[in-house]
Amino acid sequence: GEEHYNCISALHKSMRGSDANASLYWLARMLEGGEDPLYVARRLVRFASEDIGLADPLALTQAVAAYQGCHFIGMPECEVILAQCVVYFARAPKSIEVYRAYGKVKECLRTHTGPLPPVPLHLRNAPTRLMKNLGYGKGYKYNPMYKEPVEQDYLPEELKGRDFFKERET
Repeated sequence: GEEHYNCISALHKSMRGSDANASLYWLARMLEGGEDPLYVARRLVRFASEDIGLADPLALTQAVAAYQGCHFIGMPECEVILAQCVVYFARAPKSIEVYRAYGKVKECLRTHTGPLPPVPLHLRNAPTRLMKNLGYGKGYKYNPMYKEPVEQDYLPEELKGRDFFKERET
């Protein structure tokens, strides 16, 4: 019932708060209460990107490995895999930078009026002669061919200069 959601919330918040001790408690309470270890593992995959993100990009690898380990061996053997992952996450630095920026991009798309801006011509793929003749791909600078950083716009003209990472919350 409701306690299922209360416990997963407590686990998330304990890891988010960097409390490894409490994180282990909530994990054990869930597993010893019969929770599906794959459910916990799926939630850890989400946590890895949502709460840890770029502060420790290896967190996602840890979460996916924990999910696979649980899938391969099941309970009760997989409990230590989940415990290791939970402690790793509690001790990991946290960053919601990507989570917040992606939310801002979604908000931008939801609140846009009219048709969405077209993909700039220089960013379009030109697999046919007709597309090349229409200007698809024209002027695109293939970054690996340059030693110096390339000056090039990647957003549609209507969004030029917009930085979803630096925008304040609304």
